[in-house]
Amino acid sequence: MAQTPALDVRGLTVRYGGTTAVHELDLLIPRGQTVALLGPNGAGKSSTVNAALGLFRPSSGTVEVLGRDPLTAVRTGGVGAMLQHGGLPSEARVGEVLRLVAGRYADPWPMADLVATTGIVGLTGRRTEQLSGGQRQRVLLALALAGTPPLLVLDEPTSAMDVEGRHAFWATMRSLADRGHTVVFATHHLDEADAVADRVVVVDGGRVVADGTAAQVKSGIAGRTVRFGCTDRTGLSDLPGVTAVGGTGDLVELATTDAEATLRALLAARDRLPDLEVRGASLEQAFLTLTGGTR
Repeated sequence: MAQTPALDVRGLTVRYGGTTAVHELDLLIPRGQTVALLGPNGAGKSSTVNAALGLFRPSSGTVEVLGRDPLTAVRTGGVGAMLQHGGLPSEARVGEVLRLVAGRYADPWPMADLVATTGIVGLTGRRTEQLSGGQRQRVLLALALAGTPPLLVLDEPTSAMDVEGRHAFWATMRSLADRGHTVVFATHHLDEADAVADRVVVVDGGRVVADGTAAQVKSGIAGRTVRFGCTDRTGLSDLPGVTAVGGTGDLVELATTDAEATLRALLAARDRLPDLEVRGASLEQAFLTLTGGTR
């Protein structure tokens, strides 16, 4: 007999007053997948996640989590959630909070393994207000896993972490996936989605606009990426063939439908193009193209 999916969303519509945040969205996630949910601010990601956690009743459509209604799945420990603005009680030690939460579940994750898996072995005696941003995120992950949930839902889980912390966090996620957990995460770090996710779902305007592996999402975008070092982005969006301008810091990435024309115009306008590369579309450029050039 086939397992029920981890998440089955059909025709989900969410309205806030006169604004439609999610419009007839369908999303089926089998058990065992690691899925990145991507989209610009206001795309409907958080509303979809909140509906899956039973935090409100959708305007229309259905949501099933592990074959049950979301609230039942959450209350029985089927779902662990790590939300972007999750809080911890003040003036309490980490170990006390973990034991309190784990005590709510019939089959809690063994405490010694839980703290080892989430990398907080040295933090259990520390007060919550003494934790750094990255340490707080790891404690919140431990709380999300306390009930041994088959489905883990994460909203911007590495937002407060440095680079080293992010790498360690995703190593933990890979370990959880190897144990059979389903992981659904929303992130603005597209490199994380590219490196970690089995599947990438891009949401824009409350609808799914792309769904597949990272390679499939990238290959579905026509054109190439021109990358080079640049401190002045003036006029780049007006170059021939350019459909989106991305990149971080002094590194610019231009999505272009005509790399040759773009390069000719660049070389005519600029004396130097340090670290110049031309390659197929990156996940960032695919994302920008799919969502109209917004992050």
